[in-house]
Amino acid sequence: GHVCRISRVLRQPSGNALLLGVGGSGRQSLTRLAAFIADFNVFQIEITKNYRTIEWREDLKTVLKMAGYEQQQVVFLFVDTQIADEIFLENVNN
Repeated sequence: GHVCRISRVLRQPSGNALLLGVGGSGRQSLTRLAAFIADFNVFQIEITKNYRTIEWREDLKTVLKMAGYEQQQVVFLFVDTQIADEIFLENVNN
């Protein structure tokens, strides 16, 4: 059920989704599975204690290059625990 819904979103041009649910409900796993089925790359940031806005912007540049310039099919997987600064949400929203 849920994998099919995520897969359907991925197949749409410029498809995107906000997945909500309690922790441990499988959002990340289902998204990774749907991306694998659709032959998409998965890009996820790695938060370290030194991860700041500069690293965030570099990661955004990387994933946008993948999707735009390199024309790769890519899923940007960004979870709530990775929001180290409010600017992260503002950048994603804009």
